[in-house]
Amino acid sequence: MDTDWPLSRDLVLVGGGHTHALVLRRWGMKPLPGARLTLIDPGACATYTGMLPGFVAGHYTLRDIQIDLVRLARFAGARIIFDNATGLDREARLVHLAGRPPVRYDIASFDIGATAALSGIGGFDDFAHSVKPMGPFAAAWQAFVEDRQARRAPARCIVIGAGVAGVELALAMAHRLRAAGLPDSQVNLIEAGRNILAAAHAGTRRRLIAACGKLGVGIRTGTSIVHLRQGAAELSDGRTLAADFIVSAAGARAHDWIARTGLAHTDGFINVGADLRTLDDPDVFAVGDCAHLTHAPRPKAGVFAVREAPVLLHNLKAALSGAPLTAYNPQTDYLKLISMGDKTAVGHKHFLALAGRRVWSLKDHIDRTFMARLNDLPAMRAPEPPAERALDEAGGAPPDMLCGGCGSKVGRPILTAALKDIGPAMRDDTVRGPGDDSAVLRTGGQLQVFTTDHLRAFIDDPFLMGRITAVHALGDVWAMGGRPQSALLSLIIPRMSDRLQAATVAEVTAAVSEVLRSAGADLVGGHTSMGRELTIGLSVTGLLDGPAVGLDGARPGDVLMLTKPIGSGVILAGHMRGSARGDDVRQAVDIMQRPLAAASRILAPGAHAMTDVTGFGLAGHLMNMLEASGAAAEVSLSAIPLMPGAERLAGQGLRSSIWQSNASLSGRITRPASPASDLLFDPQTAGGLLAAVPETLAPGLLARLAAAGETGWVIGTITGGAPAIKVT
Repeated sequence: MDTDWPLSRDLVLVGGGHTHALVLRRWGMKPLPGARLTLIDPGACATYTGMLPGFVAGHYTLRDIQIDLVRLARFAGARIIFDNATGLDREARLVHLAGRPPVRYDIASFDIGATAALSGIGGFDDFAHSVKPMGPFAAAWQAFVEDRQARRAPARCIVIGAGVAGVELALAMAHRLRAAGLPDSQVNLIEAGRNILAAAHAGTRRRLIAACGKLGVGIRTGTSIVHLRQGAAELSDGRTLAADFIVSAAGARAHDWIARTGLAHTDGFINVGADLRTLDDPDVFAVGDCAHLTHAPRPKAGVFAVREAPVLLHNLKAALSGAPLTAYNPQTDYLKLISMGDKTAVGHKHFLALAGRRVWSLKDHIDRTFMARLNDLPAMRAPEPPAERALDEAGGAPPDMLCGGCGSKVGRPILTAALKDIGPAMRDDTVRGPGDDSAVLRTGGQLQVFTTDHLRAFIDDPFLMGRITAVHALGDVWAMGGRPQSALLSLIIPRMSDRLQAATVAEVTAAVSEVLRSAGADLVGGHTSMGRELTIGLSVTGLLDGPAVGLDGARPGDVLMLTKPIGSGVILAGHMRGSARGDDVRQAVDIMQRPLAAASRILAPGAHAMTDVTGFGLAGHLMNMLEASGAAAEVSLSAIPLMPGAERLAGQGLRSSIWQSNASLSGRITRPASPASDLLFDPQTAGGLLAAVPETLAPGLLARLAAAGETGWVIGTITGGAPAIKVT
């Protein structure tokens, strides 16, 4: 969040549907100064409706059909919150979420789609899937097919609902199973009505029924599923069908919580007018499948969601800025393109229906063009240097973009040189001073650890940054074997209105307090100011029940244990440039939020030395331990866990801002040249613990970590000799 114009209004997009995805793309090209944009969606990616049958049939990969919401949000300058909306408080202007405090809005827009779940069927939630939301269904189908292929087992599938969507899905499933070479597989369509494809054009219906016959899709009409159990579906006509994979495509159903918002709705779908605003609240908009167009009712179809995007964008900006709104007038008919399993499709508009491979090629071209609009985004680049400027050490080369998190830390050589001249501690009650993870002070008869940390924001979400910063700052206490006690918060927020200041400070303090309290510590005060960007810092105290676990106790023969994978620095650098994949960023963020409390309790009693891996990277923090202990180390590169996507980005030459400084250790490290070994110098934010423990204790410690739900890896050994690292 880096703005020269004060933020004054909150625009919250709830749901990453097609309309909102297109709004994000266009917003990134021309944002509205003063507006803070937020996207709320449970996933890092959204699945494109038009290509889902092609994915089910095996023509596309999962990545081909995913809209990367994280990259889109980054491009638009929006924060993304990974969560589900559960309610709307219109009086307080709050969107309630499942897993974190509510989010404030001035203008809110809903694009949360619909569901095809049939929870009224006994056993549905346990043994079946809904085609909507599409992301979980797509992942489940891929896992199912891969499992059947690995076991060479037949697949017995049921599709509930034989409208166009259900038939298209059944044809895709049948084609995929046949192409996978799975003998005796069967796909059955279950339709409660008398006929399938009741609303389809006659020519389209005839062609799709013929395709079902060609692929052996079973059709059962006039019956419905009354109960599901493992491996079987019981029908209302008394028959039982074998079923290993069941999916509902039985029309669109609204999310239950919408009816509780107080907004007018039709069968649970939010009523909106021509300007896409709700009829009850001018500050709430709704689009896509979750909305009902009262002025021009239309079926639930992606084409209308796409056409709504420019109107919604205009009207959102108008509502935020006080300008006039415009109307959305949907077309009366549209080209319907329906795939038939293999690479053929039927197309229908007005009274004309055509089928064949050319129709599928047309559909494929339209779909790929749409996806390219959303996923092929301009790269984020550092600004061009001024024509006239002072000489610098880089020889005139333009500076790269400055990373956030620990990627913006001052380098190890500079800090080491600065601390060298501080001199010995002046007070007897300073047990450990500069050079260790935390200072250790003696207060009466109690040993207390004291440390400080702050992070430049790398994601525009104050709550999430608060959580990660708290985990990161507490890492030094946990690395010393301490119990967190208290913390002071130092907070810099961008310039914004009083209302946004209050909301932002509340989000940060709530997140920090949540992490501290779960660690047994209190937030006892702090200081705030406004600046150019969000920066969060904590000064933390902790208590020791015995001697501190420092850097200086590692012994030859010890094994090195690591509790988190590395790679956050390069992933965050890629995120900043718009080149990291959204699901990789999501997983990195999840890893960074994981506290080290349980791992510290398990490792500290047996550790000879311990540290947390942060800004200096794995190599730098290991070298600190080796220098303090007067030892060397051997590390197995293949044993070091890497975050998903980190090695790919490193292979593209991406580096965090501090990487070059961290790599100045290269003269004391023997390593193979590879992207994976480059990650030894990658700065970590809220990284894991690195502990030197007796070899005999390692198996038991790994077992205890696993039992506690923690991760752990043995990555190397401590050896004799001058401080150096050998990587094999």
